[in-house]
Amino acid sequence: MENNLGRSVVIKGIGAYKPKRVLTNDDLAKIVDTSDEWIFTRTGIKERLIAGESETPSFMGLEASKVALERAGLEASVIDLLVVATLSPDMPFPSTSCLIQNKLGLKPIACFDVQAACSGFLFALEIASKMMLSGNYKNALVVGTEKMSGILDWKDRSTCVLFGDGAGAAVLTKVNEANVGIIDGILCADGSQAELLCQPGGGSACPASIESIKEGKHFLKMNGREIFKNAVRLMEQVSLNILEKNKLSAKDIDLVIPHQANIRIINALSTRLNIPIEKFFLNLSRFGNTSAASIPLALNDAYEQGLLKKGANILLVAFGGGLTWASTLLKWS
Repeated sequence: MENNLGRSVVIKGIGAYKPKRVLTNDDLAKIVDTSDEWIFTRTGIKERLIAGESETPSFMGLEASKVALERAGLEASVIDLLVVATLSPDMPFPSTSCLIQNKLGLKPIACFDVQAACSGFLFALEIASKMMLSGNYKNALVVGTEKMSGILDWKDRSTCVLFGDGAGAAVLTKVNEANVGIIDGILCADGSQAELLCQPGGGSACPASIESIKEGKHFLKMNGREIFKNAVRLMEQVSLNILEKNKLSAKDIDLVIPHQANIRIINALSTRLNIPIEKFFLNLSRFGNTSAASIPLALNDAYEQGLLKKGANILLVAFGGGLTWASTLLKWS
């Protein structure tokens, strides 16, 4: 094991893949009983991207990874760790990470999937960065990729209007510098409320059958009211915890990149944390909720808009099914 005194893990490159098809609220109004006004006023979403048949999670993750590697100035051959966050994998097994590893032409390396729903990318960041600091891994690729459209009930207006598809990726590198990059992370879960947001069918407890398909058990199910209450409370809690742990106040945060689930959740979080909404990065209106891809997609857009300033304190925070919630503190370098 290496001595990592004075070392940090930084995000050296960020990339994204955005499916080609745009599905607007007006388009959805032709499918279910809804309207642009109804969706936008309740969620802040105007449109979302829907992946085509060939745009699988592994394909989207691959394309996002290529962009991240190019921006990092690194060849794929130097990657020695690959962690993929997804709740909508290409198939139950092998892992989506194995599929991306092969498509990217990586050498035989450690690669695996993380399933923490919408918090997945932050779970993957924490796992990868700690593995890098405690082991011999030099450069890691962390991917969040989702094809949520494949598990939605397009007759259920309470859920089908919320989600979209896409992928984001980050290249992590270990550097000989202290207190930069990924400063800290907090991961939490509570399985006692698993039924609030889940996909009941398709696993070994409820295998695919004519009956399970007829009953729609392979679709995402959500108790929106309870998820909203838990999301606001737990995202506030985990944000305050990481600030207190690192002796920071709300005023020290330059940018918040939250999971892009619902504008009402984000507005409530802004109020509770006493951080102006102007410091929150939002791309929710164009992508909807892309689960584990949400934060890396937002990171990519923030990068492309020049908002990731060197030395900035950046707070990432997410909440998802499980229930899971997490926060990550970055000092951009």
